[in-house]
Amino acid sequence: MASVKVLEARKAFGAVEVLHGVTIDIDDGSFVVLVGPSGCGKSTLLRMIAGLENITSGQILIDGRVVNDVPPKARDVAMVFQNYALYPHMTVAANMGFSLKLRGAGKSDIDTRVRRAAEILGLVPLLERYPRQLSGGQRQRVAMGRAIVRDPQVFLFDEPLSNLDAKLRVAMRTEIKELHQRLKTTTVYVTHDQIEAMTMADKIVVMHDGLVEQVGSPLDLYDKPQNQFVAGFIGSPAMNFLKGTVRTNGSAGFEGPNGVHLPLADPPLNSEGRPAVYGIRPEHFTVADDGAEAEIVVVEPTGSETQVFATLGGEEVVAVFRERHKFNPGDKVRLKANPQLVHLFDETTGKRLNA
Repeated sequence: MASVKVLEARKAFGAVEVLHGVTIDIDDGSFVVLVGPSGCGKSTLLRMIAGLENITSGQILIDGRVVNDVPPKARDVAMVFQNYALYPHMTVAANMGFSLKLRGAGKSDIDTRVRRAAEILGLVPLLERYPRQLSGGQRQRVAMGRAIVRDPQVFLFDEPLSNLDAKLRVAMRTEIKELHQRLKTTTVYVTHDQIEAMTMADKIVVMHDGLVEQVGSPLDLYDKPQNQFVAGFIGSPAMNFLKGTVRTNGSAGFEGPNGVHLPLADPPLNSEGRPAVYGIRPEHFTVADDGAEAEIVVVEPTGSETQVFATLGGEEVVAVFRERHKFNPGDKVRLKANPQLVHLFDETTGKRLNA
């Protein structure tokens, strides 16, 4: 196992710079997820850690050693790709042991390590099959097994679940997390799926346009996003945003679209009349007599909860209820945001304003 440090890393393809001075500390034995929309630079950064992309400037350190000019095979990392990258003419056992064979390991050592990895991943009955005889989830396990047999200092995962169906993705998320808890190997995992990030990570790195927006535990990012981008990216359904003005004189609160009054606890000092963005998560709405009037547009029952799309002050919002209200499109309902759970952002910079 080893720590990974990325210091002021920049990456340019010709005149196009895709990473703009990224700095990340990844502790020994931790599970860190790089998350962000397509094109944010997360996969490029992972490939730079693996040595598959050259670094333009800055440093990458693995276990305290600068590896900028170290070839991939000498970095002691193992990467699991999105497309599995299995050899179709080799059995599962041969695929898993191929990297050891290239290193010149003995047959008995290869067999022992392949068998151990197969037992961890439940692949023992499949060792003599070929990739074409496996399901998508089984192929992904083989790709993971190929990484495990190398016993690397760092595991790198590049969107490994994106080719699987929804049910299998959930199962594989659990398997990968259990694997990490068992092996304790430092893991860097790339995904654009914030649910994967929230459920798997010890620490999440949110990236956007080649920059790190925020680093923290899943609940830190969920409860205290530092800016509007992180607030909107983390959480499903996404946070509601309403533009308006902070009011501190008289009845303190927030004047939303079309004059709708919204509750706000502890507004920033000297913020009377300040333009801002009011953020409230869908599950932090309740139905209350003193709430703001909204008109229901669509109701989506999911079983465990009901998602309600409504217009509030002419703007669309989403509310989530665990109670089974009998709502219908066109109904009027009064929605009240929990003032203690409101997020307030600067209208221009998007930075968080309240504590």
